Amino acid sequence: MRGQFTGWPEQAMDVLWQLQGEPAHATRERYRADRERLVRQPMIDLLNEVADADPRYQDFSVWHYRTNSWWWQHQSAVIRFGRKIEINLRFDLDGLHIQGAWWYPDPGQVDMFRKAVAAEASGRELSAILEDVQAKGYDVSGDMMKRPPRGYPTDHSRSHLLRHRSLIAARPLGCEEWLHTPAAADRVLTAAGDLDALLMWLVRHVKRTT
Repeated sequence: MRGQFTGWPEQAMDVLWQLQGEPAHATRERYRADRERLVRQPMIDLLNEVADADPRYQDFSVWHYRTNSWWWQHQSAVIRFGRKIEINLRFDLDGLHIQGAWWYPDPGQVDMFRKAVAAEASGRELSAILEDVQAKGYDVSGDMMKRPPRGYPTDHSRSHLLRHRSLIAARPLGCEEWLHTPAAADRVLTAAGDLDALLMWLVRHVKRTT
């Protein structure tokens, strides 16, 4: 059953267009109410609908504006699965973009990641997951060391993964007509499903409790 989310109105693009470049304070204030109603509120409605579809998506935030112009030109949101493990959504003039990320790690998380990568079972699992994600059109990236970390053989079969200090799988979802309809929620849920195995691997092996 559909909720309040009906897609982003086409006027949302007009508002974001007016906020391009370095808009003056007066310009931001002129479009503040329209941006809240046409750009940010649909993101809130979308995340509520996604959370209704899967309880794991209930811990989310939809960002407000900040001083930097970028935050006025891009509407960002995050769904949290654990410390530094999340789905990020961004809506802007290029449409909707999604990524699954483990980044800005807490102390100790990088060591946990490396141990899981080096272990045969969990390391092979992650390699297979990333191959599948890439086959679905996601770019895999992250902050990487130039060389494998100390304590691990330089010829390790997963040395490229051992160099990671963060891990991100991202792709644009597009800017077609569906963006202005309730079908955008289905697109996000499908993409979240693409990222599920990666995020759950990270939750099992990298998540830290506070």
